Amino acid sequence: MIKKIIVTLLLCSAAVIMLVACGGSSGGGGPTVHLGNTTFTQPSITISKGSSLTLVDDVAFTLIISNGSWVNGTAKPAKEPGAPTVSNLQFTTAGQSQTIGPFSTAGTFHLYCSVHVNMNLTVIVQ
Repeated sequence: MIKKIIVTLLLCSAAVIMLVACGGSSGGGGPTVHLGNTTFTQPSITISKGSSLTLVDDVAFTLIISNGSWVNGTAKPAKEPGAPTVSNLQFTTAGQSQTIGPFSTAGTFHLYCSVHVNMNLTVIVQ
């Protein structure tokens, strides 16, 4: 009997962990992008105008996020008109989250990690 309870608890725990890792949001239920060792877990996200974006660090490495992108291995800091200002937003602890926005203008905006070459995120606001 105890063995069945332990197995059931382990299966439920695994299911919760998988749900969170595969796209669960942190707190407010808004759009979320996770940060891996050297990449965003997805290269782009589409959000609604007026939304904010939550970034969640899944690793214990230093990540520094700013407006701009990597182009052919070269960092190109740039802030598109209408983009919220993101300047040296630092992540150092697994599980840490920070919110960017709101994105109040429709358009395509770029964020990058200045520490990791080619770590780019495109935010499409509709």
